[in-house]
Amino acid sequence: MGLTDVLERKQGVIVGDDVIKTFDYCQEHNFAIPAIGVANDKQQASIAGAVAGAQYIRSVAPSYGIPVILHTDHCAKKLLPWLDGMLDADEAYFKEHGEPLFSSHMIDLSEEEKDWNLATTAKYLKRAAPMKQWLEMEIGITGGEEDGVNNEEVDNNSLYTQPEDIYDIYHTLSAISPYFSIAAGFGNVHGVYKPGNVKLHPELLGKHQKFVKDKINGGKDKPVYLVFHGGSGSSKQEYLDAISYGVVKVNLDTDLQYAYLTGIRDYVLNNKDYIMSQVGNPDGADKPNKKYFDPRVWVREGEKTMSARVSEGLRDFNTAGQL
Repeated sequence: MGLTDVLERKQGVIVGDDVIKTFDYCQEHNFAIPAIGVANDKQQASIAGAVAGAQYIRSVAPSYGIPVILHTDHCAKKLLPWLDGMLDADEAYFKEHGEPLFSSHMIDLSEEEKDWNLATTAKYLKRAAPMKQWLEMEIGITGGEEDGVNNEEVDNNSLYTQPEDIYDIYHTLSAISPYFSIAAGFGNVHGVYKPGNVKLHPELLGKHQKFVKDKINGGKDKPVYLVFHGGSGSSKQEYLDAISYGVVKVNLDTDLQYAYLTGIRDYVLNNKDYIMSQVGNPDGADKPNKKYFDPRVWVREGEKTMSARVSEGLRDFNTAGQL
């Protein structure tokens, strides 16, 4: 039995109950889904681009024969108009199709005061709830720098979320909808740093789960759907430890950026004498170089190395073979 056996929609973009079934299956079988992102820095263009991208993914995803969670990530306070615009598109799509355009969004107000963070997140979850749309939120600070948010100099104690905060979030949001997850800080850092500089404590996630379970007198050992931000550069054991405590999604960005670069970098270094001009190379002054500088060739090399890194992540997170 695999994941697709428990899903209503076996391939293409999944939403609502299929998303929660996916995350339940992740927890039950101790694996997490690697999240892979793209970016755009203009809000109006980002809204239009995100909507167009979602429509494109919906059109091609069934051809790949796998379920796809269509998610947007890291919407900070200054980017809330972007989220508003996408929710407008979700609601329009819902009216026509009975489901939102996107499976899931992430609201990241972790830099804001906790009560405002929670109240604002609750407001957005109320908007998403009628569509059975997933909402991911973040509490606690993820160190390092990501998308213009720089937390490289924060006090290390700020990188660790407290169990009371997790319960407050769970208590507030679960009264609105079951379709939410929490990115909790347990020493996470965006980017990759020298070994020893980052002190991850995934065991804290287990304490969060127990605290919530005890408070609600629940029967489920992992009542909270957790997300691992800043996953790049972590060891396989750190991934597995976090997943064992209920992490269902791991963000990979820096590792994939570097993996993409390595394929292009190595191609350029290995073929530099064939890309210095359109004509002329070590094989002859009149030899054309089009087959070397054609972007389809060297971009493909980046795609190959990034694809290999995604495959590595799937193995590290126990995701490979779960369908």
